[in-house]
Amino acid sequence: MDARSYLTKVGLSVDVSAVREAQQVLWAILDEAKKASLPATPSALNALYTYKVPKLSADGSCSLFGELEPKPYDLSRVLGGRSVQNSFALLTLDALVESVQQQLGCEWLGLYQRRELEGGPALVKLAYRGVDSRAEFPLTEAFAKTSNNAAVALSGQARVLQDVRAHVASGGAYYECDPKVRSEACLPVLDAAGKVVGIIDAESNQPNHFTPQRLALLSSLAAECPSHLPPR
Repeated sequence: MDARSYLTKVGLSVDVSAVREAQQVLWAILDEAKKASLPATPSALNALYTYKVPKLSADGSCSLFGELEPKPYDLSRVLGGRSVQNSFALLTLDALVESVQQQLGCEWLGLYQRRELEGGPALVKLAYRGVDSRAEFPLTEAFAKTSNNAAVALSGQARVLQDVRAHVASGGAYYECDPKVRSEACLPVLDAAGKVVGIIDAESNQPNHFTPQRLALLSSLAAECPSHLPPR
């Protein structure tokens, strides 16, 4: 999907030329990622597939900040194993997320893919930079009432909160992973047919962080991700 169609589809008012310019930078990152070799050691491979996650509340509605599960989350469980194809996909996505997070200057950035799990459809975190956070977000209308991630995935519409505290104070729902977060931008990832296949979520400890230029950068990431996701 081209940049103009994407922005129209998800409801973002961002300069198309800025998105295309940002894509040029990501293409250079992708070129480098294609040349990279897969991790040669078990520990390096584990770093692609596993990550720490916080404990959840008894009802699963929120993360317990600062309290981690003793066992890391293992992506191979939901991706169907540690194949060469999956490993290259994760390696590429990790490189894209790292580059964009550095350019954004935000404290957190994550990429999630829509997957069909035993309990139903969910967003599964594939790559991120920042504090440890929840691995799966259920894609249900009930959960979407308190989660921007789930709401964006179900609606296909981007959400930008320039002041999280003001949003919550006015009665807006918000899933808190880190109490320091002051602004958030959550964008859907669409395939060529316009179907939601994932989301990207960015968070900053500063209010009003997501300027039009930064939203253009996030939009470029959303546009590049679909062709690099692991097969479903």
